[in-house]
Amino acid sequence: MRMVIVTGMSGAGKTQALRFLEDMDYFCVDNLPVPLLKPFTQISMDGRSSDITKLAVGIDIRSGALLKDLVEVLRQFDAASVRYEILFLDAADSVLIKRYKETRRVHPLAGPEGQVEDGIKAERERINFLREKADYIIDTSYMLTRELRQEIDRIFVQGNEYKNLYISVMSFGFKYGIPPEADLVFDVRFLPNPYYDPALRKLTGNDAPVRDFVMNCPEAGIFLDKLSDMVDFLLPNYVKEGKNQLVIAIGCTGGRHRSVTLANGLYERLGGQSGYGIKISHRDLAKDPVTKQKDYGN
Repeated sequence: MRMVIVTGMSGAGKTQALRFLEDMDYFCVDNLPVPLLKPFTQISMDGRSSDITKLAVGIDIRSGALLKDLVEVLRQFDAASVRYEILFLDAADSVLIKRYKETRRVHPLAGPEGQVEDGIKAERERINFLREKADYIIDTSYMLTRELRQEIDRIFVQGNEYKNLYISVMSFGFKYGIPPEADLVFDVRFLPNPYYDPALRKLTGNDAPVRDFVMNCPEAGIFLDKLSDMVDFLLPNYVKEGKNQLVIAIGCTGGRHRSVTLANGLYERLGGQSGYGIKISHRDLAKDPVTKQKDYGN
């Protein structure tokens, strides 16, 4: 039997993760009291519940003072060679605060009159032992619901190798501001600008004529080669350091031509990397391509 303990920060997506696992034929129990974990697991594994072959148990800060007893339960599991995996859902504090404010929910450790920030800080301290022991850490800070489902499917259904790092490749326009969530920012405004070709102005880097225009510049290919090489070097080192979310932002002036082309190129190269989750997004692609004269193109 495959057993997964689903845990993590409140507001990071644990409920969604359990729903996805249930859709994937896991028998799911949420907020199981810690003292019941061992007997429930024994019942599930001793043959009396032969129809249960995949089990997912949600345990988190809602267990209150009993959560600390999980350390001993897991130690006993290890000693008895009971196999289990820990999936830890996490997100940046700023994202968690925003989610709580949007839903107007009360953080379990904040209380009706407390601050969400204080509750999150206290939760991190209490639940950190599970993060350190986790087999899989998914940072949902900038994930869509469908992207979280894809990651869970990749891990628990497809059985792909997983390296606890989710990569977001993003194009953007500098005139609309640098993405605040970006870890690495690259400027491709040194490349020839398709904006000044009337036939290309209203197209984007997703269109073949713009892509060909940009990549026909030798410097574009050299840049992509060097960027790919650097990212290949950085990825395992980020994993070693414990980073779980990497946002790579590539910008041009308007975020429609050059940055889109190069972001797509990097995404295609990284897509073949085994074990890393990856997505592509074009933040400013939908912005009006017809700008006033004072703007300087894309």
